[in-house]
Amino acid sequence: MKKRLKMVFVCTMFVFSLFWANAQEMTLTGKVTQVNGEPIPGATVVAKGTSVGAVTDMNGQFTLQVPTDSKFLVCSFIGMKTREIQITTSTSYNVVLEEDVYNLEEVVAIGYGTMKKSDLTGSVASVKGADISSFPNTTITQAMQGRSAGVQVLQNTGAPGATMQVRIRGANSIKGSNAPLWVIDGFPGDQNMLNPSDIESIEILKDASATAIYGSRGANGVVIVTTKRGSVGETRVDYEGSFSVQTIREKLDLMNAKEYAQFYNIQQLNDTGEEYFSQSEINNFGEGTDWQDLIFQSAPLHNHSLTISGGNTKTKFSVGGSYYDQEGIIKNSDYRRFTLRANISHDISKKISLTFNAILSRADQSTKNSNGGNRGGSLIGAIVSAPPTTTPYNEDGTYRLLTTVYPFSGNAILNPVAYVNEVSSKWFANRVNANVAFTYKPINDLSIKISGNVRNDDRRTDGYTTLLYPGSSGSASISSTNAITLNSDNIITYNKTFNQDHNLTVTAAYTYEEYNYKSVGVSGTGFLSDAYESYNIGAASTLGTPSSGYSDWVLMSYLGRINYSYKGKYMGTVSFRSDGSSRYSEGNKWGYFPSGALAYRISEEDFIKDLGFISDLKLRASYGESGSTAINPYATLDMLSSGKTVFGDELYSYFAASATYPGDLKWETTAQTDVGMDIAFLDQRLRLTADYYVKNTRDLLNNVQLARSTGYSSTVKNVGEIQNKGFEFQIDADIFNNDFKWNVSTNVAFNKNTIKKLYEGQDITGNSYYLGVVGDYVNLLSEGHPLGAFYGYQTESGYTDEGTYAYKDNDDSGDVSVGDKTFIGDPNPDFIYGFTSNMSYKNFDLNIFIQGSYGNDIFSFSMINQTQDYGFALNTLKEVLYDHWTPENPNAKYPYISSSTHPLMSDRFVYDGSYLRLKNIELAYNIPVEKFGLGWFKRGQVYISGQNLLTITSYPWWDPDVNSQGGDSSINQGIDYYTYPTAKSVTVGVKLGF
Repeated sequence: MKKRLKMVFVCTMFVFSLFWANAQEMTLTGKVTQVNGEPIPGATVVAKGTSVGAVTDMNGQFTLQVPTDSKFLVCSFIGMKTREIQITTSTSYNVVLEEDVYNLEEVVAIGYGTMKKSDLTGSVASVKGADISSFPNTTITQAMQGRSAGVQVLQNTGAPGATMQVRIRGANSIKGSNAPLWVIDGFPGDQNMLNPSDIESIEILKDASATAIYGSRGANGVVIVTTKRGSVGETRVDYEGSFSVQTIREKLDLMNAKEYAQFYNIQQLNDTGEEYFSQSEINNFGEGTDWQDLIFQSAPLHNHSLTISGGNTKTKFSVGGSYYDQEGIIKNSDYRRFTLRANISHDISKKISLTFNAILSRADQSTKNSNGGNRGGSLIGAIVSAPPTTTPYNEDGTYRLLTTVYPFSGNAILNPVAYVNEVSSKWFANRVNANVAFTYKPINDLSIKISGNVRNDDRRTDGYTTLLYPGSSGSASISSTNAITLNSDNIITYNKTFNQDHNLTVTAAYTYEEYNYKSVGVSGTGFLSDAYESYNIGAASTLGTPSSGYSDWVLMSYLGRINYSYKGKYMGTVSFRSDGSSRYSEGNKWGYFPSGALAYRISEEDFIKDLGFISDLKLRASYGESGSTAINPYATLDMLSSGKTVFGDELYSYFAASATYPGDLKWETTAQTDVGMDIAFLDQRLRLTADYYVKNTRDLLNNVQLARSTGYSSTVKNVGEIQNKGFEFQIDADIFNNDFKWNVSTNVAFNKNTIKKLYEGQDITGNSYYLGVVGDYVNLLSEGHPLGAFYGYQTESGYTDEGTYAYKDNDDSGDVSVGDKTFIGDPNPDFIYGFTSNMSYKNFDLNIFIQGSYGNDIFSFSMINQTQDYGFALNTLKEVLYDHWTPENPNAKYPYISSSTHPLMSDRFVYDGSYLRLKNIELAYNIPVEKFGLGWFKRGQVYISGQNLLTITSYPWWDPDVNSQGGDSSINQGIDYYTYPTAKSVTVGVKLGF
């Protein structure tokens, strides 16, 4: 009986305890979303102070049992700000998480791997995909301008599809490329393939500890591009579309027909003693022809992209397509690009995974950016030089030949309307970039990744001049190229945390890259009809000599890196890379590039934590070396060149030794030291990053003249040293963070470039230019001066008695000679900067982006031709007529109007190129999709924006953001030579998510 009573008592107490336990818990449900209402799958919801929690499902929903005495729920997700929600009497909670713009746990891409932002020891800048696609841009490079400290982006031309010049912490090389290495989804790639809307994020590796892992590819910095990826959750469909109207930013104030006639009466009177136009003719001219209005147009721009993404725990995918269509502000110029992209990852098993990335791009362009030229001999030059007193067409409808309009007309000027309509230059490119990678994890902390990449670029350019073009019998040309790059990366990574305090990551890799290039070209003149254009070269009466080319190089590398962190407080990175290049001669084929970096997070110390207002403080220091293959693939080999010669009545082919002696060359090497600080205040609301760096590039490669007695005219040698040093500052602030949100970001970078040493102290001249009225070189490389410095004559403040420029006699020789030339300007800016402001209130966003440059000079060949070349019937700026030298106006802005007035390349044509530009301003409305109750409509935004609407500058030509002779080289910098002008535009667009 007692045993029965005891059993009943125990069972009763057990049931009571279960009831009591359930009575002490409550069930909570809810949903976690982003600000735009989009659900967040995989978010963690925990009862604060307990281990009780749940993970949201694919719809962002959660259910969990929490103790009845719980006060708060803590909701968190990677990349979002953690939020605490007070538990009330309600059992259902909707939680909105905001993006954490400075999440220390965020993972960023570095060379051959990833790393938490908090563990970075090098100088790495990040640009979000949302910033890259915030307004219409042809390329990623355009969108990067002004976004990151120390990254200078120059616009070589405003033509549709034009390339941009990028410099990270200044230029390092004379002969070699100064462009950074672009790494797209893990492999070197072509950034022109991508639509900016395809980008997830961009990391810019600036200091040597970050770039040295890329060895000879990283001397000019590295830009790592990560395209959009799929994630666990329901399938998403995202569409972005915009339409823009572009116009020329500013017309030049040229003379009208009446003023033109008055001007050339002055010139003819000064030169011949007689005026050319009668007063009645002048009175009847009026405004005349505005050639700028005939050539420039309002041009549309379409930009559309569609992305589908999703996945589950085993397979994730993101596929997308985009279409970019830009007509140019010069008629019959345009650029179109179609892009297809796919990213797929799949876990075959717990130990083996597969990733596949592919980008397919088709680009077409019709170019009308015929720049340079003198006396109207190019399209751009002719637009501003054509006489306003005449029209494009003769009375019979044929094009007017402008070289015969007046007896004093120059023999170079072309008819710009005829050129736009009858001269075509079109190219297309089919590009493929695809890679596949297998990752094997034999144990938890070790991964082995074997990957391969292929990049293929097929390109063809067709040129044709019709029979209608003045003086043309029809001419055609075709050139075709194929470039293929093969890459193989084999990477082993070991990542282990010991005793919760020590984290060690060891990376070792072997990489192989091979590049092969082929080209072919044909041409012909004399066609009976324009029907075939360039598509039947055999129809030409005279065929040009066909051409072809070939180039091949190989780069093989071994690399290793160790990252160590202790308690997130002390961090160190050591890396080493060895590159073997086929370009160099035996004994010098291998280059060795070490680096090291240390970081100390002082904010983890108790005495900093006690301050309260400092939420993060890290000091960084690094040193590293990287190289450059700054020579062509066969510079160290004895080469033969072919040609044609005549013996008797026969034409024979010949081969001869190259005029360039093959040198025994060392690697061009850049050593960089960087000291930096990252500090944040007030719970990350105010953040500052500052860096000081010194880059020394030694063993510079360049051509050196040889005595003719050697049998060669030149050779390539290691000629000297260049130094770049400067400061970079980036400040980000969340000023308001309630109903009204306002965050700002600003950056500024100072860089000083100096040539430290050249071969035997010999100066190196830039290209020589002939402008008709004057000819000379304007850039000179000299010890103690910056790359590309302007070199020429200095002018006195007044004029000579004849009304011409007076030049300084710097060598005291008594006359003006070459010895009087000196340095007269610097194309390198003192500093560059950018400023971004993002404001939002309820459903409205207002974003402003300002970008600029200060202290750089521009040598304006355009101003020389358009203000100084008198006597060839060329139109000119209106102010020349009203402010030129006469005995009554001795302090005029421009000299005496006469064809005998010949200026020299002088400081008169060096202008301040500083500018401040309102790059983009956008007003957006976020559609409150939740009010519609449509489960399939996740987000929506409509916006209107303006690009380049305001530019503050003293530069007198079309645009100060110009670099006509720009490219990878840095010798001929800062020149404006009749470049396709920049457009301003207004855009309307939508962003929709389903």
